[in-house]
Amino acid sequence: MLKYSSMTENVWMSTPEVAVDRIATSSLSARERLLQAATALFYTEGIHSVGVDRIIETAGVTRATMYRQFGGKENLVLAYLSEEDRRLRTLFDAAGALSDDPRALLDLVVAGISDDIRERHTRGCPFINAAAEYPDEGPVRALIAEHREWFRGALRALAAAAGYADADGLAAALVLLRDAALVGGYLDGAGRVEPAFAQTAHTLLAARS
Repeated sequence: MLKYSSMTENVWMSTPEVAVDRIATSSLSARERLLQAATALFYTEGIHSVGVDRIIETAGVTRATMYRQFGGKENLVLAYLSEEDRRLRTLFDAAGALSDDPRALLDLVVAGISDDIRERHTRGCPFINAAAEYPDEGPVRALIAEHREWFRGALRALAAAAGYADADGLAAALVLLRDAALVGGYLDGAGRVEPAFAQTAHTLLAARS
């Protein structure tokens, strides 16, 4: 059986809640330290509540280095969300390299979301959280929309390849389930939400086959 956890080792080395007191002394480059600090702080405390000075201090770099690398806070926000998007796309690619059975890959997606609820995104979806802080149109919302359209399209392609008649509907339902599960996991705890998500998702896949 394909194991989602076996694909994550080199994609997400730590959770967004990584201990911020270790970032400045890590062997990462200045850019990587800034991105890791931003990821930890933006995800756990909120984007607007975290100032540039806090990120600089956590990353152990100078203000000049921060602006040389990213130009400003909004570009750092975009880099944070782009990295989240890149990692999810990498996991999809890794799954595709393990199997050419689209039904097995759909099961792997469900397992991956379950792992995400329990182990990584324990404070909700970073894209939904960011959207709440950026209600107006702009670069951040455009990136979020692009990510969600890619994710929905990837699920749609898998569903169509697996022979589901309503691939669009199935993809939309899985996106909705994931959204609800990540938010619910934060509000009610992964122990309650993750089993319910997995059962509902598998029931949905079986009912539409």
